[in-house]
Amino acid sequence: MEILLLGIYAFFAWLIFFKFKWLPWNITTQVITITLPIAALTVLILCLNIVAPSSHDIRVVNYVVPINPPVRGLVTEVPVEPNRPVKKGDVLFKIDPTPYEIAVKNYEAQIAQLKVQLLTAEANSRNLQESLKSATGQRDAIESKLKLSKLRLQQFKELAETGAGNKFDYEQAQADVANLEGQLASTVAAETQAREKLGAKTPEGEQDEIANVKAQILRAEAQLADAKWELSQTTYYAPADGTVVALTLRPGAMAVPLPMSPAMNFVEDEQWILAIYHQNEVRKIKPGQEAEIAFKMYPGRIVKAKVDSIMWATAQGQLPIGSMNPAGGVAPIPAHSLAVRLLPDAKDKDLFLAAGAHGAGAVYTDSGHAIQILRKVLVRISAKLDWLILKMH
Repeated sequence: MEILLLGIYAFFAWLIFFKFKWLPWNITTQVITITLPIAALTVLILCLNIVAPSSHDIRVVNYVVPINPPVRGLVTEVPVEPNRPVKKGDVLFKIDPTPYEIAVKNYEAQIAQLKVQLLTAEANSRNLQESLKSATGQRDAIESKLKLSKLRLQQFKELAETGAGNKFDYEQAQADVANLEGQLASTVAAETQAREKLGAKTPEGEQDEIANVKAQILRAEAQLADAKWELSQTTYYAPADGTVVALTLRPGAMAVPLPMSPAMNFVEDEQWILAIYHQNEVRKIKPGQEAEIAFKMYPGRIVKAKVDSIMWATAQGQLPIGSMNPAGGVAPIPAHSLAVRLLPDAKDKDLFLAAGAHGAGAVYTDSGHAIQILRKVLVRISAKLDWLILKMH
């Protein structure tokens, strides 16, 4: 565009100074004639860079998800092929589920056994309560009999001392008292033991034996849930629509959950179009403004877009406070630059763009509309130049 403007200017200068000779061609007019277009173009370009900033680094970025199996095991099936479209929910690979199925059955059997133990413990608790009631009743009955036996013993003793009673009856009464005291001691011991067992309770009011069995059931249920989750992870599904690349997993291989060595990489279809600008170029850029992009993979085509947002954070904004932060990605934004996200308009929304596609373009701000036409011309000339393949082999 600058060459075109200079050509037009040179044509009019030729008409004025040489064709019609309206002005003399001397040192003064020569300096003015040469200086004027340089100054005018400089001012024009500087203003254009403010009201319609251009970027020669517009890139297409896709989400890349490293696929790592969450469980280890022998790979039995890999139904996907690299560089082929995959729909969300399609099976990416399967791991032999046998060890995890065995673990699930094992925990299910443990829970069933523990539930039987819980029923037994609850039955034992009820039996202890009945035993306590029985022991309490027996104690009361024996205490009553013992009281009566002691009274009769005293009576037989008085009769035997006066000679009115039988000595044998007195000795029999002594034996009855001793027998009842033994029964009472045994009954009191049984009652005390039952009370101690029933009194051993947790803060929640349950007996220790029942609480222990319930805790074991909860632990086994948690282990069962974990085993079922691991079993569900033996089949890995595509997290989104996309393409599988760097596929290293094959049937017969051992899948291991190692983050540093993914089994495959999954490239999602969702894309970001980022225009890279110097920090002083984005001051007039706002969401919703018009933008145009010329991708090299589509020579001569202008892709219409809108500004979605400005990414106000870059890798250079991270400081290693306390620990080293991860890098800003495999293709970080150049230093002292900011990225502007662009969204294609409806007409070009379904345009296929390869991950890593590169292009150039411009954003048209809300001011300087009169000179923005020059930027549009420059973008279109740049798009036409993409047809040229400048190499000699």
